[in-house]
Amino acid sequence: MAEKGKLYGIGVGPGDTELLTLKAARILESVPVVFSPKSSKEKDSIALSIVKPILEKRDDYKRLMVVAPIFPMIEDKSELEKIWDSAAEMIAQYLDSGRDVAFVTLGDTSIFSTYSYVQKRLIGKYEIETIPGITSFTACAAARNKALVEQNQILTVVPKIDDRLEEVLEYSDSIVLMKASRNTNDLEKSIEEKERKKEIYSVQNCTRENEKIIEGFSHEKPYLTTTIIKFEDD
Repeated sequence: MAEKGKLYGIGVGPGDTELLTLKAARILESVPVVFSPKSSKEKDSIALSIVKPILEKRDDYKRLMVVAPIFPMIEDKSELEKIWDSAAEMIAQYLDSGRDVAFVTLGDTSIFSTYSYVQKRLIGKYEIETIPGITSFTACAAARNKALVEQNQILTVVPKIDDRLEEVLEYSDSIVLMKASRNTNDLEKSIEEKERKKEIYSVQNCTRENEKIIEGFSHEKPYLTTTIIKFEDD
């Protein structure tokens, strides 16, 4: 019976291939299977596009197994559970055959990553190593050349706005709005009307060739958009 393979969860960063960690690059130079979900048949995997320059340099690139299942952007929890179960089973088949698998995911592996759902299903059954990546919001701050937080300031990362917003705004010094393309006009107006002195900026396609820094909220709102609100209390 073949020895089981190892699963690597790899955060590939915000977009620039050069922002991959040395460890991530080393693993991608030799791993036999790359697992890279995409949101639909029509769209290419952004995570795969980031690591592709490294994969293409491999002598065995044409023989490399790249698996790109569909992970649709839906909120139906029961359907998502089925998708994650199926993905975990698919990866398990490769691992059971003795092949290592690299699951590539945008940004960092532990922050709103689809990898985490597969990780939970396979942990304890297989050897797993999780490799962190640069987050979108730290890359955005770097693009702005300005710190996110200093000293005892509190940073809050918000994936979706709900009735907790008022408390978030009151107790945070800096707020990262992930998936900013979902921002509503009412949300933006609510934040802008807060009396606290603040700086608001959005970064589209951070670290990629078409990166764009916008003062305030983004009105174009492509998928890779992050908004940062930095309060400047005296």
